Amino acid sequence: METDGTVEALPIKEPPENDSVTFESAVKIILQWDSTAVRGVMLFDDGDGNEIDQYLEAVDEIQRSMELMAISESHDDDRRKGKGAIQIAMARLEAEFVNILTCPTNPIYSTSSSSSFTDSPNSYYEEDYLDYNPPSEEAINHLRSIVERMDSVGHLRNCVQVYRNVRKALINVRFRCLGIEELSTDNVRKLETEALEAKLKRWIRVAKVCAQVLFPNEKQLYAQIFHGLGIAIEDVYFMETVKDPAIQLLNFAEAMSTCRRSIERMFIILKLHQTLSDLLPDLEVLFQSKSSEAIRIQAAEIFLRLSAAAKEILWKFENAVLGELSTIPVPGGTIHSLTAYVMKYIIRISVYKQTLVELLESKTSMDFRYSDDLKIPDMKFMELGEQTRLALHLIRILVTLQFKLEEKSKQYEDTALSHLFMMNNVHYIVQKIEGCPELKKMIGGDYLKQLTGIFRQAAISYQRSTLASVLNCLRDEGMSYTTTSWSSAERERLKSFNALFKKVHETQAAWSVPDLQLREELRISISLKLILGYRTFLGRCSDAILNRYVKYTADDLETAVLDFFERNPISQHSRNRSDFRTD
Repeated sequence: METDGTVEALPIKEPPENDSVTFESAVKIILQWDSTAVRGVMLFDDGDGNEIDQYLEAVDEIQRSMELMAISESHDDDRRKGKGAIQIAMARLEAEFVNILTCPTNPIYSTSSSSSFTDSPNSYYEEDYLDYNPPSEEAINHLRSIVERMDSVGHLRNCVQVYRNVRKALINVRFRCLGIEELSTDNVRKLETEALEAKLKRWIRVAKVCAQVLFPNEKQLYAQIFHGLGIAIEDVYFMETVKDPAIQLLNFAEAMSTCRRSIERMFIILKLHQTLSDLLPDLEVLFQSKSSEAIRIQAAEIFLRLSAAAKEILWKFENAVLGELSTIPVPGGTIHSLTAYVMKYIIRISVYKQTLVELLESKTSMDFRYSDDLKIPDMKFMELGEQTRLALHLIRILVTLQFKLEEKSKQYEDTALSHLFMMNNVHYIVQKIEGCPELKKMIGGDYLKQLTGIFRQAAISYQRSTLASVLNCLRDEGMSYTTTSWSSAERERLKSFNALFKKVHETQAAWSVPDLQLREELRISISLKLILGYRTFLGRCSDAILNRYVKYTADDLETAVLDFFERNPISQHSRNRSDFRTD
């Protein structure tokens, strides 16, 4: 029966003879949309809402009539006519279903040609997917309406299969366009660190897109379309849709977790571990069903292997510092490459503080003492306050570095240069800690004070070693106060001073203090000690001695000290200095 353009549902009973008009009109609507004139036209593609409703109601009417006819022995012709119309309608609805699925509102999901589509991996970015607009509510309603009609005639499983095939193809296309390579464990093992970091950077972006956008949207879309229709295997179909990209993503992480655990790959491992840690809750929700537990279990196992790898590499790093065996002293007492490497490593470790704190607090964490290594000074942990195991481990590495630096300082024949080397390197360590708030917080004030004390003592020892012999020439201890003996002593002291300062000048100019502020502070300190003593001594000398034996003025000394720590041979400077007196 038809009222106001809508078809009312009929009660399930033998239809009256005059109701066959409604059935006939429904069949006619189905056949009209199967005619040659509209064969290539999509009903749901920007179609008239009334026409869509009319078509769906026609399908409903035919199906209701067919159910009534099934309990009647008459209407054989109508049953054949209705069956044919239903077959035509199902083919039409399946085509409409596929069309809607492949042409949602966002072109990023479309396989159709458009200006935004390209096979270049660099054209797709995480932001494109995070801004993804899901199919409109109208599109979802249309898909749901089609599914309900196909379900009513027993075509639901076919519909789900079509859905799976279409969506799987679309997901695979999008995944390929994101530019993830399929790498084996051997491929990963052979990659240089720089190349591996580049691939990891892309993997992280793609993994976030898949776990937080593509896969959840796909699961949600499936639920919106098929929920409540009694499909007990819905998670199986979702799993089949996203299985290939999910497995390929995990294969890269799997290869990383099983490849060699070298020190250079520490931060790649940590970055991957941190990313997987962030994504595991999403993966737990996405793959919570029995059919997809393999993905969930594999991700969890990879995460555990990455945890073990990170801890193992951390221990390897400390052992590598302890085992560093270079015996050639660095020129000029500058920063040793070991010091720079260790501090760079430790600062980078502090970026992953939270991850490593959690790893090291586990029951399988390390014992910080080396019972068979008696050379390294034992750490007084009880005096360092309440530190995390990560902080204690970093301090342990610094103690090991300090021990190695002390060993290397003994490679210098010049005691002053040995102290300068320790001063430079410990100062570098302190400055790096001070410049990294996170690391400074972890290390704590107590150990930082110890390091600062070591630096200051090295600076004092250096100045004493450098200036002691020079300043001794300027003291009046042991000098006789008779005129003849005083003049003779003055002459000998000045000759010794001139010779010793010339040597100090040449030596110190070739040495190095890389830190500009420290360099300036040392020069000022040396100048003050040197010039004060020199002026006092000259004030006691006779004019005859001053006129004949004084080689340097106080200003000359101050200028000469400016050459200190420049790592240049003094001859290059002395050629340009006309104000230094000669014998």
